[in-house]
Amino acid sequence: MGAQVSVPDGVHVVVVGGGFGGIAAAQQLRSAGFDFTLLDLRDSFHHNVAALRASVQPGFAQRTFIPYVETFGTSFLQGRVERVDPERQLVVLQGGREVQYSHLILCTGSDGPFPGKFNTEASLQDGVTAYEDMVGQIQAADSVLVVGGGATGVEMAAEIKTEYPDKKVVLIHSRIGLADPQLVQSVRQQAKEVLLEKGVELVLGQKVSNLSELPLNRTQKNLQVRTDKGETLETDLIICCTGIRINSGAYASSLAGSMAADGALKVNQYLQVEGFSNIFAVGDCADLREAKLAYHAGLHAYIAVSNIISSLSGKPLTPYRTGYVSMLLAMGRDDGVGQFNGVRLPRWLVALGKSRDLLLWKSWREMQQKQP
Repeated sequence: MGAQVSVPDGVHVVVVGGGFGGIAAAQQLRSAGFDFTLLDLRDSFHHNVAALRASVQPGFAQRTFIPYVETFGTSFLQGRVERVDPERQLVVLQGGREVQYSHLILCTGSDGPFPGKFNTEASLQDGVTAYEDMVGQIQAADSVLVVGGGATGVEMAAEIKTEYPDKKVVLIHSRIGLADPQLVQSVRQQAKEVLLEKGVELVLGQKVSNLSELPLNRTQKNLQVRTDKGETLETDLIICCTGIRINSGAYASSLAGSMAADGALKVNQYLQVEGFSNIFAVGDCADLREAKLAYHAGLHAYIAVSNIISSLSGKPLTPYRTGYVSMLLAMGRDDGVGQFNGVRLPRWLVALGKSRDLLLWKSWREMQQKQP
């Protein structure tokens, strides 16, 4: 995908969102010789696969933010996209600035509570400071309650207990099964076993009933947490790892007819947004029956850019096909569970392949910058 192609006059691709899908698309467009603009509300790419480690390990956060402009130069533009105008083929930014496109790739991703997500208008230093502050909150707490036992909650509890083995860490989850339901049962069971081995206490099949009344990410001694089963838990710090939602704000007003109920964009097999041959959806904002993973976003980006090239040269488009679920969970820096193409992997292999470095090397290499 590195070869330059003959690009007709007037072709300008706009990529909205500089997450994993966005930077993959931008790099492929640049390699192919396209005129493009990458838009994001931050000045730096956030490798949020490592966000939870940045929340517990002092000094780690600096490695998780990579400046866009050093990689993409004038092809990067910082700003919040307020709406898309498909009739005039414009992207409108907050403040009124307009960016013309011939083709549009939407990579707006998903949002959720900090520290798992950091979708804020912020500088690199603001992001680093936010995570270093979180480290301080965790260090000040004797006990931590993690709310939500999906992939993020499981990894969060493991990270805290690995870095601070003497702290009391409790994970509460509304279901009995932990981690992502798309994982094979033996991997989900392994995730539970790792947490128990590390000393994480599990409260399963219960919800926090007074979460809206409680402070999140701020240490306050002896917080009283009530569950829907009538239990009371006492903790110093509450970290919420639930409530992920699609970031649809950039396109909701103009592409509402192409949206699924959760805000994702309906796409055909070529990842073209329903009703538009020149608009593509990549990553979490694409309505596909598969796990929302950085790995998948990269695959989507390759298909979207390939199909833009094919459409310009009159070649057949390439369909995107979902495969067996591949997912790795970092259970602290020293352990992990996961599967590749539906087959469970040994814990040591996941720890070696993901948990130690959380694939940071890959993003720094893709951004063609040197990791600090």
